[in-house]
Amino acid sequence: MHLPLALFELMTGKSHVAEKGKTDPHSYLFQQGFSVPVLVPGALLQEDCDVNSCHPQLGDLMVGRAAQLSASSTCGRNGPQNYCILGYLEDEQKCFNCDSRQPYNPYNNQDSHQIENVITTFGPERKMKWWQSENGVHQVSIRLDLETLFQFSHLVLTFKSFRPAAMLVERSKDYGYSWKVFRYFAEDCASHFPGVSQGPADSTDDVICDSRYSASEPSTDGEVVLKALDPSFDIENPYQITLTNLRVNFTHLFTLGDTLLGRKKRNPQEKYYYALYEMVVRGSCFCNGHASMCMPSGAEGNVIHGRCVCQHNTVGTNCERCQDFYNDVPWRPAGQTDPHVCRRCNCHGHSETCHFDIDQYQASGGVSGGVCDDCRHDRMGPQCERCRPYLYQDPQLSMEDPQGCIPCDCDLTGSLDNGLCDPVSGRCVCKENVAGDRCDRCKFGFYGFSQEDPTGCQRCRCNFLGSVLTPYPCDQVTGQCVCQRLATGPLCDQCLPGYWGLGNTVHTCSPCDCDHGGAYSSTCSSLDGQCQCLPNMVGRSCGDPAPGHFLAALDYYLYEAENAAPLKGKTLQIVPRERTPDVPITWTGPGFVRVLDGAGLRFTVDNLPASLDYHLVIRYEPEVRATIMGLIPKMESVQDFCSQSELDSFRRFRCFELAAEQETLPDVCYGLIGSLSARIHNGAMLCRCNIQGSHGPYCSKFGGLCECKANVVGRCCDSCAPLNFGFGPNGCAPCECDPRGAVAELCDQVRGQCPCRMEVGGRRCDRCLSGYYGFPLCRPCECNGLAELCDQDTGACLDCREHSTGNNCESCVEGYFGDPVSREPCKPCLCPDTQSSGRFFASTCNKDPESGSLTCDCLAGHTGLRCDACSAGFYGGLTTPGGGCDECLCNNNIDPADSDACDSVTGECLRCLHNTQGPRCQSCKPGYYGDALAQDCKECSCDRQGTDVTQCPLGSPCFCDPLTGQCPCRAGAVGTLCDECATGFWNIQGESGCQPCKCDPANSFNNHCDKVTGHCQCRTEFGGRQCDECGENHFGNPDLQCVSCDCNMEGTDRPACNPLTGECLCRIGVMGIFCDECAPGYDQVFPACFPCHPCAVLWADNVTDVHRAAQRMRTFIPHHGEQLEPGHSRQWQRMLEIEQLYVMYVIKCNQMFLICVDFYFDADPEALEKIRKQHADFMAAEKKVKETERALENSMDTRQEIKDHLSSCSILGDMEGLEKKVKALSVAKLNKNVSICGAPGDEECSKSECGGALCRDFLGQRECGGPTCKGSFPVSHNATKTAEQVENDLIDLLQKLRDSKIKAGSQINSRDVLLYFFFKMKNIYLIHNSMVAPEDIENLVKAVLAIQLPGSPDDIRSMIQNIRGVLTNFIEFKEDLKKLKDQAKTAQDLLKKAQDIRLDSTMFFICVTVTLYKPAC
Repeated sequence: MHLPLALFELMTGKSHVAEKGKTDPHSYLFQQGFSVPVLVPGALLQEDCDVNSCHPQLGDLMVGRAAQLSASSTCGRNGPQNYCILGYLEDEQKCFNCDSRQPYNPYNNQDSHQIENVITTFGPERKMKWWQSENGVHQVSIRLDLETLFQFSHLVLTFKSFRPAAMLVERSKDYGYSWKVFRYFAEDCASHFPGVSQGPADSTDDVICDSRYSASEPSTDGEVVLKALDPSFDIENPYQITLTNLRVNFTHLFTLGDTLLGRKKRNPQEKYYYALYEMVVRGSCFCNGHASMCMPSGAEGNVIHGRCVCQHNTVGTNCERCQDFYNDVPWRPAGQTDPHVCRRCNCHGHSETCHFDIDQYQASGGVSGGVCDDCRHDRMGPQCERCRPYLYQDPQLSMEDPQGCIPCDCDLTGSLDNGLCDPVSGRCVCKENVAGDRCDRCKFGFYGFSQEDPTGCQRCRCNFLGSVLTPYPCDQVTGQCVCQRLATGPLCDQCLPGYWGLGNTVHTCSPCDCDHGGAYSSTCSSLDGQCQCLPNMVGRSCGDPAPGHFLAALDYYLYEAENAAPLKGKTLQIVPRERTPDVPITWTGPGFVRVLDGAGLRFTVDNLPASLDYHLVIRYEPEVRATIMGLIPKMESVQDFCSQSELDSFRRFRCFELAAEQETLPDVCYGLIGSLSARIHNGAMLCRCNIQGSHGPYCSKFGGLCECKANVVGRCCDSCAPLNFGFGPNGCAPCECDPRGAVAELCDQVRGQCPCRMEVGGRRCDRCLSGYYGFPLCRPCECNGLAELCDQDTGACLDCREHSTGNNCESCVEGYFGDPVSREPCKPCLCPDTQSSGRFFASTCNKDPESGSLTCDCLAGHTGLRCDACSAGFYGGLTTPGGGCDECLCNNNIDPADSDACDSVTGECLRCLHNTQGPRCQSCKPGYYGDALAQDCKECSCDRQGTDVTQCPLGSPCFCDPLTGQCPCRAGAVGTLCDECATGFWNIQGESGCQPCKCDPANSFNNHCDKVTGHCQCRTEFGGRQCDECGENHFGNPDLQCVSCDCNMEGTDRPACNPLTGECLCRIGVMGIFCDECAPGYDQVFPACFPCHPCAVLWADNVTDVHRAAQRMRTFIPHHGEQLEPGHSRQWQRMLEIEQLYVMYVIKCNQMFLICVDFYFDADPEALEKIRKQHADFMAAEKKVKETERALENSMDTRQEIKDHLSSCSILGDMEGLEKKVKALSVAKLNKNVSICGAPGDEECSKSECGGALCRDFLGQRECGGPTCKGSFPVSHNATKTAEQVENDLIDLLQKLRDSKIKAGSQINSRDVLLYFFFKMKNIYLIHNSMVAPEDIENLVKAVLAIQLPGSPDDIRSMIQNIRGVLTNFIEFKEDLKKLKDQAKTAQDLLKKAQDIRLDSTMFFICVTVTLYKPAC
């Protein structure tokens, strides 16, 4: 893609990201390639307009258009409005006023922040004025309305406030009637503009969301940049991005979350608003590439004008159309390689106006689309290039000549439109069949030139197959054709009579060849050769019979001897013949007739079709057995039938003899005989096949034989064959007479009855007559006189009378008793009544031969001697006729052996089993459900919590649907057993069943909740059962907004943070603001944070104790306001040194604690065992330290009481009395009572080894204590030395550890570990103390980096040995502290005595006395 230089620089400039520092938007614009007038001279731009597109230079469309700029919200429009700022460090003032009722003025109205302030002025006060919206308003828009269509390059917004959290830019190309989004901007695109792609864009039409310009940094001078063109994708026309209106919509303010907190002092909304320094809209007047400058519109300054100075023969505000008479090509925007110049129309001087026609342009293949208007000089056409009708271009003159069109010269008879000619060549337009320059003759192959004929001439229609080829196909005047032989007619399209097929065969005309017998004559159709056929004859030559018809053979007229009448009254003997498949049939009819000597036959002939000469033919067999007589017509007797040659062929092939002898005929004979049959019968004869005896209505074409069914004979299939009968639709059936019972083979032709012997019957004579059995030896039946018929095969009697039964009627039927063999009649059984009474309930009865009593065999369900009662499980009324015992219909739900299971009369079920009920035990009992008919009634298992309480009585199952088991649920409960809550309900186990979820509709996705806990499906930032609280790891007011606590969920308890303050609540072993670090005493691998070895815990406890002891010792250090007696400063200095030693000890203990933690996982078992031993020793020493602590606390209390007493002392009173009492005090007594220095108090200073309270050495220094002295002062002094020794030992130990690390060459980078620890703690430290000086932070870092860690196990073992030695001294030190406890008790006693005399002493002596005994405290 080729781009102009200015636009190319715009698209390839550096990406302008406002996140890094501040940038001058104007310098940025020039860096992006907007210095077109400098880069490209005007002359060069003008020259480029001739070969390429040209465009005006870009500028700021905002300049000069303040009246066309508007904002939906401006602060101070209706009066002064207060607003505040964030992070204002230059001045103490943080809130200001905005008053935008009047325009901005740098001298007297600096608080005006109207929208026109954003227009670039390049003035010195550029950062002193800005536009600002009202406080707390999220939805604010800025709109620029242009007077015409402009090309858009890009938009730059420079903010004084935070940039918006979300905004979008829209443009309109129809003066605000419709808007289209150009680009979305948001830090969180998915939240503010869901569904909008986050890019990158592939074309100028893609709408994406950009997140680069919505961050919180910088808080001022942040920029939002929208570039219309992106160099990452191809742009077909970069100058087509246009607009008439631009609208910037701010949709969401950037806030820090404090708007959710209640503040009474100041409204948080006052510091959140939109404030804009500058708004730059770069573009130029839109000229479609046809202008390099725009015409001024009267405005002053650097205004980008909107009216183009058009080139390329274009006009219009935006050069949007061609000039008049420059419409030969369509107007188009100028391209980068083709300027698309509007081209002048070519009208050949015959017109001065034209217009563009798209159809003309496309028809010319994109060459010319200009159409001239109102052509003169008899011209017409798009370019006035043709003459008008009836005129044509004079070849001697040019097309531009006004006299170039002359009249046409055409014959009116043969030309169209009254002599119309071609406007260019002058050639006349002839009628369809006319030729010639003047249209004055017929075309070749046409005739009859006439003016009345629309086509001018008629075509010659001679049949080319029947006509002779001549120079002219037909006569030019008459159209007559010259015919070939055998052809005739004006067009030679017909054959002569007796011929046919002109054009339908390979020959011109063919003979008709009609059949002599089947056609009326020898002539045929000249078109298809069809002869005129006799009735029922078909085919072109009429030689075939029609379907269902036939041609008779020569011996068609036959007369059967069986049908002849005998002469002289004698009877005929007909001998039938049975037809077998393997024997040829040489006869017709049922058989033959035997003719005796002297007898004769009379044949009746009444069916001859015509009176002709016939041959008489008689067929017979030896022994004078006549079969048939036939009449064969003589062919010679038929007039005009055939030629002599055909007759000779008939004789030569012996057609007559072969037909008489029923031999196979040659084809010649078939043709002649068929023609003869058609002649004498006037066509073909009807088949007349019998419908019942034949398979169909058709017969053979020659002879007319029908296809007969089985055992059917005759030409028409109309009779049964011999030894068959029953002619019908299925043919005939064979007689099949049984030779064992028949006297002959023949049967009746109609009924099929065979002739039988006596005592034999049946159609086939194959069974005995009635009253006989045992075919073929038939005998009479034996039935004791009680039956006449018996079985034909077995002789068993049929239809025994008088209630008898049996093969010979020898017994009584059921319900009767007697002995038919003894001629005792059968009598009815009374069970309890006779069978005919309707009250007989037995199958039979038996008579006891001895007693003569009657015993009934009862039917099922009946019982009793006479079957007069119903059995168990049966019921019925036995007293009325028609009654009986039926089984109780209880669906197998009663005990059949229980006589009381059902009512014996009504059958109602009384004792239903299987949890059923009902008159038929057909349903389940209440509280049960299932299929009672299948003995499957199960107890209802309804959940009582979810079931209607009215359907669940106490002490019985709940009632459910007896078929499905569906329980009646409470509101909110569902399921077959009502054992779960419906969607939107929960707590099935509650007292009142399922309760509505009541999810907060604004904070939840829907009204669904967990059916057990009731927790709703909350949105991310909300929680609580109903989503009406801030969610896990969130805090704030759920009615306004919930803010994320950002706690590490792996390091927190539940809840993760305080719902009001957002403070993270860490679990045990975790620390940090966000609970993302392991606490001291725990392994530093997060989030596991396993506890360290117990030694680490002990060290941690001891370090804490040392800290606490150090804090107590600090109370011994006097305040700056206290005055010390000279000579006592040394003791206080030692106390300060002890305090410093303890501090150093604490630091070293912390270091040892870290060493213990790091070494724990690498120590070998031996080292661990030693640590355990040292731990036991340390615990003993710790016990002693705790005892000393109590003494120190008492000493602190005593000192405080003394200070209180001193403060209440008065300098007034009897000073002399007090002085006497003070002098009366004896130090010797004090030494005697209290061992301060370690020697008896009554010894003199010179004799005492330990000195005394007032003793001094030879240098004047106080002498108290010694190496072997056990007084309170020497003991405390030894304690100080012990502490100093501990300090030195720890220093030596650390030095040895450093040396061992160097020797071992350890790879552990302790500096990195400590740096990591430091930076993890840095944020917490700085947050809690935001005023820490930078140099203190630097010192802390250096101190951390100075700590060294051990390097190897050997170093650790050496370190443990040193620790042991230190601990030994530490234990001895604890013993000294115990002695100090005793001395402290003595000091308390002295204090009590001092209190007794405090009222009698002066302030000075009291202070001196107390000061002397301070070391003992």
